Amino acid sequence: MTRRVIIEADGGSRGNPGPSGYGAVVRDADTGELLAEVSEGLGTTTNNVAEYSGLIAGLRAAVKEGALTAEARLDSKLVVEQMSGRWQIKQPHLRPLAGEAAELARQLGDVSYTWVPRARNAHADRLANEAMDAQAGVTSKPGTHTAAPTHWTGATGTPTRLLMLRHGQTERSAQRRYSGRADLPLTELGERQAAAAAARLALTEGVAAVVSSPLLRARQTAQPVADALGVPLTFHEGLIETDFGAWDGLTFAEAQAQDPDLHTRWLTDTSAAPPGGESMDEVHRRVRRVRDQLIAEHGAETLIVVSHVTPIKALLRMALDAGPSLLHRLHLDVASLSIAEFYPDGPATVRLVNDTGHVTNR
Repeated sequence: MTRRVIIEADGGSRGNPGPSGYGAVVRDADTGELLAEVSEGLGTTTNNVAEYSGLIAGLRAAVKEGALTAEARLDSKLVVEQMSGRWQIKQPHLRPLAGEAAELARQLGDVSYTWVPRARNAHADRLANEAMDAQAGVTSKPGTHTAAPTHWTGATGTPTRLLMLRHGQTERSAQRRYSGRADLPLTELGERQAAAAAARLALTEGVAAVVSSPLLRARQTAQPVADALGVPLTFHEGLIETDFGAWDGLTFAEAQAQDPDLHTRWLTDTSAAPPGGESMDEVHRRVRRVRDQLIAEHGAETLIVVSHVTPIKALLRMALDAGPSLLHRLHLDVASLSIAEFYPDGPATVRLVNDTGHVTNR
């Protein structure tokens, strides 16, 4: 009988929902000896269902090995936080899976849950991908995995999918004024726009979490979305709007009149910054760090990112591999939705830009 084991579990969905599978590994906690490995294709389902299925398979294998205590290591923060009791399980289709996992954990007696980066979950990730390959009829050499290329792009693997929602209307956005770090509330119209966006996004399958800028206008837009989906809402300082410094609150014409030479240069030189403010190059670098962190923490999951016009433009620029001129050529309305997918091997795909079909303007 093995008293202590490590469970490594993973699941994925190519399309979310799409062809899915899971993999799980059980090791002796003291020696590292491989005790069991299991994997299975799941047909068409979501990434979160696949992640839970991997955990259930790992727990079941640990019970079969006679373990008395286990540490489950997963790269799905959603599953870790929900199974640890820190996040509510608001999506009805996940509750039976969480219940099954909890019952298996009770049979083991003592189970803890640990989030690990995707790179530290490579064995279970490989098993999950091999299961998806097998059900798709893709063959690979033993011990290797080569995911089928995505149509047109040549990208492989399952992307991190970002649904990027700009906050609803504020008084300054209605007046076309620079709105940087000021903590502005939504107008009544902005609140209706946030509600309309939430109603639309509530139909999205497989969303793991909503990640928002901490500024009030973004929080007021993000909360209805998280509530409608029943998923966690977290905040990231890196998603905050550009610091416009002395131009904050001014119109374009007022900023041009106040600092004519600098404002003209700022429109074409991304290294230039407003007085006491932040350059577009600085914004791009911090948003890139946010993107990299979200990919590392969430892997092949779907996230809703609620932010501001410049950070969303930066993410779209990264996905398009475009130059800085995109920042002044791309228009994003308040409460608009854009979608980009970032693949683990580098490529990215933009699927939607500035969609406002859900928004009311009255």
